Amino acid sequence: MPELLEQSTNTSADLDTTPKPRPSFESLGLIEPLLEAIERLNYKAPTDIQAEALPSALAGRDIIGVASTGSGKTAAFALPILQKLWDEPKGFFACVLAPTRELAYQISQQFEALGSAMGVRCTVLVGGMDMVTQSIALAKKPHIIVATPGRLKDHLENTKGFSLRGLRFLVLDEADRLLDMDFGPDIDAILKAIPKERTTYLFSATMTTKVAKLQRASLTNPVRVEVSTKYSTVSTLLQYYLFIPLSQKDVHLVYLANSQAQNSIIVFTRTVHDAQRLSIVLRNLGFAAVPLHGQLSQSQRLGSLSKFQSGSRKILVATDVASRGLDIPAVDIVINFDIPTHSKDYIHRVGRTARAGRAGKSITLVTQYDVELIQRIEAVTGKKMDLWPTDKEEIALLRERVEEAGRLAATELREEGAKNGHRKRRKGDRDDRDVRDRDDDVVQAGMPTKKRKSKR
Repeated sequence: MPELLEQSTNTSADLDTTPKPRPSFESLGLIEPLLEAIERLNYKAPTDIQAEALPSALAGRDIIGVASTGSGKTAAFALPILQKLWDEPKGFFACVLAPTRELAYQISQQFEALGSAMGVRCTVLVGGMDMVTQSIALAKKPHIIVATPGRLKDHLENTKGFSLRGLRFLVLDEADRLLDMDFGPDIDAILKAIPKERTTYLFSATMTTKVAKLQRASLTNPVRVEVSTKYSTVSTLLQYYLFIPLSQKDVHLVYLANSQAQNSIIVFTRTVHDAQRLSIVLRNLGFAAVPLHGQLSQSQRLGSLSKFQSGSRKILVATDVASRGLDIPAVDIVINFDIPTHSKDYIHRVGRTARAGRAGKSITLVTQYDVELIQRIEAVTGKKMDLWPTDKEEIALLRERVEEAGRLAATELREEGAKNGHRKRRKGDRDDRDVRDRDDDVVQAGMPTKKRKSKR
């Protein structure tokens, strides 16, 4: 775990220990079109981070927001940006950088929902999607760009006529994750391409040394708002564990999926291979499961997420690409098939359930090799997990079917791997043929081809 920095500045709320009544959105000074959108979205009152950040943001200050997952950070930076956009409508008004593609799409949707009465236009720039289509969208001058840093840098370097020289707002969302994913060089390049005279918001779940350096490089005299100094899970989350041999993880996962079939479940794995394999195992056994990981195409990832959010699939088997930022209100249970190495990743995973005051459960599969990791997580959260009750006879009856489903999944993965390899070879053959055909066309037209260097 990175060493956390001491809080360097305090808001007036931190200095005043007397409890204050929570303000309403109206009392914070939001304009009527935003208040109408808030009412339509059924936001009852500002969350802690919104109540603390909005007054300073609406006053035009740079903001550092430190708040845990599920705290309402997106509205905390979207509302002041949209309010300023209402006063000064223009293209390329704000840019939001997010660590994952799914989070980028979710942020864009929230901007569009909050700005629905204003006709706000958003464009999402992420990898895995067609650059030309994105370039056409940029040519229409959207107000808000939500992007992953790598793809935004690509457009700044390669898309003719696109620049952010008139940008008014920059948001760095999930800044600790942006830097953990080695986006630092891309962010540095983006900071050089945008105006120094701008308003910047930086939001992060933790203030690490890397985030502090980014803060110094990108913000001017910021107000720091910290609503959760302790890194912990919410009180409405019930946390359980299962202590099992490593060889029995699959059958215990199927047992849990079977006994909790009426609930929506996210299963977290450490590797892409296990996310894909377990989704096939569960489907082979009749469960409505879909995978979500980084090796799927962007359309496949969005398709899996959409099916799970709509309820047509009850189980999402995912890597940590789904552990941060995604707001899926109806998740009943999070199952950690693999325990994450860092305690903060555990907290982000289980934060997918028990959101916005609702109850939820997490169940972690613990093998003989995971005892130290689970003890570390309990020490960080300050909570002991309870043992999840199991029916040993039912698990024994499931074992043979689960093993057969595992063999079928392994065969399916091998066949899929062979098909992908064949496709790549065919694509290479086509590329070679295209080169030869172009050379033939050039020769027939009486034009010289490029001379090849002699090996002599």
